[in-house]
Amino acid sequence: MMSPEQRYFFDLTGYLHLRNVLSEEELKPAQQAADRYISMPPEQWPPEFGTDLDRRDLTGYAHGFAFDKSLEVLTQHPAIWPILMELTDYRPRLNGGTLGYNRHGHIFHRLHAGWRPSKRPDVRRYYVEDGKIRATDLVFFFYLTDVYPGDGGLIVLPGSHKAHFDRSPEMFYPGAVDNMDYVADTVPPGVHNPRFRAGDVFIMPEHLMHGALTWQPTDRDRRFLIVRYNVQHMVTGQRRPFPDAIRERLDPETIDLLELAPYYEYKDIVKEREGLE
Repeated sequence: MMSPEQRYFFDLTGYLHLRNVLSEEELKPAQQAADRYISMPPEQWPPEFGTDLDRRDLTGYAHGFAFDKSLEVLTQHPAIWPILMELTDYRPRLNGGTLGYNRHGHIFHRLHAGWRPSKRPDVRRYYVEDGKIRATDLVFFFYLTDVYPGDGGLIVLPGSHKAHFDRSPEMFYPGAVDNMDYVADTVPPGVHNPRFRAGDVFIMPEHLMHGALTWQPTDRDRRFLIVRYNVQHMVTGQRRPFPDAIRERLDPETIDLLELAPYYEYKDIVKEREGLE
């Protein structure tokens, strides 16, 4: 469960920033695995791995969490587990794990969210039940590199996870509306640009409006594992999003987490860890 302070802050802002989550023994092999994936020539990518190298705003390496065990274990890290249990009411479903790579030359990653009031109001819910926060779609960013003031990187609109009105495209970054090469390097009032150290974790619901400023450093990049969870009884993407070649690489506990299941059941990994029947 979340602490009262975490619960208040998450409900108020729509995010939690957990600092120094990964130990050196956890962080170093994860960084090395990410480097191997990112530097691997396309002709050497294992089946079902790879990325769109022509994407201009961010490079997302598919199924990054399954590339190495040091990345797979992050999907069940003890620091995020209690928070995941509260937000999903003990009914989690692992729905993706992309390795994110952001370098100098990538363009502004525009503000967006996985939900808005006029888009699928019956799906992707955020609500409070019996004094606990529930959310149907969640994102966990595991940072593998540092982000310093002025670097750019992730931006969020605090509180936008509970917005009742659509955001005008002209708000915050009006110059980006018709300019694909727009350089976003400012943080207007109402926007938050968090700083990270390698080993930090940033947690938010898909409802939270987010994007990324233009990455400024020429000698450093931004690397992070994007782990997505939803609730086990809702299909918000593909019914079976992981191909066999990926599933064959995973531990049984991870396989359990990525399966669909009825609402009234608990998964084996949840029953074992939480003592539920």
